[in-house]
Amino acid sequence: MRTLSAVAGAAVLVWNLAGLARAEVPCAQTLDAPLRPRAVLRVHSRPAGLEIVGTDQAAIHVSCTSGSEGDAERIRIRLKGNQDDGTLTIAGDLREGNDVRVRIEVPRKTSLRVEMSAGEVKVEEIAGDKDIDLYAGRIAISSTRPWDYRSVDVSVSIGAVKAPVYGAEKGGFFRSITKETADGEYSLHAHVITGEIALLGRSLHATTD
Repeated sequence: MRTLSAVAGAAVLVWNLAGLARAEVPCAQTLDAPLRPRAVLRVHSRPAGLEIVGTDQAAIHVSCTSGSEGDAERIRIRLKGNQDDGTLTIAGDLREGNDVRVRIEVPRKTSLRVEMSAGEVKVEEIAGDKDIDLYAGRIAISSTRPWDYRSVDVSVSIGAVKAPVYGAEKGGFFRSITKETADGEYSLHAHVITGEIALLGRSLHATTD
């Protein structure tokens, strides 16, 4: 029995050290797993308010709140993958007006791929590639660190693009801001069909198209 217990314990330890295979919790609980800097994280969510924040930890920490305890139990947060490539899914009974807020803390140098139908996506202090698509709502990307993008392509079909970092603001139909910088490191793509995109960071000497 002691031998079997030791083997089982070792198997759990190896699984943890190798990275996350799959985890799932209700909105009322937090989710934690290892995530290396420069990992790729995909986020798929039903309508909600997402706040994705960069930290100095080599881990992902997800917390969630909802308008009622019952809704929090019905909403599921799922993470699968490993320490270098993961997919986070927020699914379940996300009823209109239940005020679901999800905070996702990741290493600062994480590449993000985010898809959500409606709501708000706030990305703060993350230096990595970003690809964010939203049908309706608002995307806000902010950083107090250097705005280090080699390629920027942000657009709305109907709405506004506000980019103080580039000294630009455009509103109306099919508005966009594009920028190429030879010495930049990361790429940024963001699109909202109906809504707003805000780029907030250090001012650079840049021109926009």
